[in-house]
Amino acid sequence: MGWIAGVDGCKAGWIAAFCDLSGAQSPIFRVFPNWSALLAGAPVLGLIAVDMPIGLPDRIAGSGRGPEQAVRALLGERQSSVFSIPSRSAVHAADYAAACEMALATSQPPRKVSKQGFHLFPRIREIDALLRADPGWRERIFETHPELAFRTMRGAPLIHPKKIKGAVNPAGMAERRALLLAAGLPAGIVHARPPQGAAADDLLDALAALVVARHIAAGRGKPFPDPPGRDSHGLPIAIWTFDRSLAQDPAMTEKPVPRPMIEAAADRIAGHVRTTPVMRLGTGAFDSRADVSLKLECLQHAGSFKARGAFNNLLSLDVPAAGVAAASGGNHGAAVAYAAGKRGVKATIFVPEISPAAKVEAIRRFGADVRIGGAQYDDAQAACDRFVAETGALKIHPFSARETIAGQGTLGREWQRQEPDLDTVLVAVGGGGLISGIAAWFAGTDVKVVGVEPEGSRALQAALEAKGPVTVTVASVAADSLGARNVGQLVYDVCKDTIDHVALVPDAAITEAQRVLWRDFRLAVEPGGAAALGALLAGSYKPQPGERLGVLVCGGNVDLIKLAEITA
Repeated sequence: MGWIAGVDGCKAGWIAAFCDLSGAQSPIFRVFPNWSALLAGAPVLGLIAVDMPIGLPDRIAGSGRGPEQAVRALLGERQSSVFSIPSRSAVHAADYAAACEMALATSQPPRKVSKQGFHLFPRIREIDALLRADPGWRERIFETHPELAFRTMRGAPLIHPKKIKGAVNPAGMAERRALLLAAGLPAGIVHARPPQGAAADDLLDALAALVVARHIAAGRGKPFPDPPGRDSHGLPIAIWTFDRSLAQDPAMTEKPVPRPMIEAAADRIAGHVRTTPVMRLGTGAFDSRADVSLKLECLQHAGSFKARGAFNNLLSLDVPAAGVAAASGGNHGAAVAYAAGKRGVKATIFVPEISPAAKVEAIRRFGADVRIGGAQYDDAQAACDRFVAETGALKIHPFSARETIAGQGTLGREWQRQEPDLDTVLVAVGGGGLISGIAAWFAGTDVKVVGVEPEGSRALQAALEAKGPVTVTVASVAADSLGARNVGQLVYDVCKDTIDHVALVPDAAITEAQRVLWRDFRLAVEPGGAAALGALLAGSYKPQPGERLGVLVCGGNVDLIKLAEITA
């Protein structure tokens, strides 16, 4: 198809954002005085999405055309941003008074024309004339609406309005930029200064239309209504967005979880999760040759990094009346229960019989409905899947979901800001959601990401060796949190190109790391949370002299009775 475009009206005429679908050139934007200039001065275009009404009925029933009525309910408090466009005769009237007279005569109930809507009429007539004169464009120019596009990207109504009393709202602009970045648009164009004759919000609206155009070109377009209607001249009447359930990959990139998606997740969950501290220990700590520091994610809400992914899921996806459901050995369930409780959402958590009592109690304490789903984690996951199929609840996967991985990736972003000079990070691996997110963040930098798995639970290393996900047996002291039997395709796809290698650590070293963390720092850490340090203590990872090494302590949901036995 070649090039596509997203177009919005602006003071100087039209601002258009162009994208080369082949990926050979970066997106660009320009301002044009009219559509003739746009079509003559643009690259050869296969498809255009434009924020302007297309298709004008002869009569209006209700509060505007059918598409406008259909999408307003989706936009929450900003539904008034969808103007009511009157009949064709009113749009083509000579002045405001005549437009109101024609609108009253051709609407039921009778409605006049808003001044804001009237100012759009010349632009509507310009597109109308083009489509009537050249029928070939009718199947290549699609009406869209930026607020509907942004709502689709987020999976829920936006939090902040774009403008307040006519003035640009910085929080609303930041929210929309984050969504465009998460959709895969380059930061350079999202944060660019708009060209002369266009405002910053015009540029963002054109980029939102470009995202919709990309999805339509890929076959993921979704019209309101479906199928579109037609006016008396054969022009389609529909507002287009895209089917989010089909958009498994970012719109403008081939990376499974790109950095912009993690940036957007960080903006989304800010204020819901803690910024956890770094403890700098210096060169020679733990008798190593490295300059060591500990990232204390064990102090996160609900006791582990999992709160990041849980909140990102709940804040970016539509939650049905049945609430959310998850299968968990403990930490993921506690995090989902905690996040759901804070958001006022019902949570049903399925745990295996091997889950530690302390973790099950934490899930209950956070208000979730706990159900024993069988002997092992896979049994609990099967029970969870049956529940989701029967009730329609939203399943929040502990690792094999982009929203989860992006949420965990915010830990890497935070870590880099706290310690910008790191050479290597050691990260414990269970299902792989955590290391996927961290590795996705550090991809393309000089930071080496090393996974740490128990010798008796090595699903990621096995996948990397086999060049694809494989199922392994699990037997480890850390099995309740690092006991996934298969990392899945998404985790493999992220990790195969972004992590340096996996270091295997014996259970004895994990237990020793728990003992050291309690003895020297009074940190009560579970086995999975201590595994990365165990790799350093056991020599499973051997740093170079002076290497700036960050060790992630990722979970603090420990059985205190067992910890007391270890540290006695």
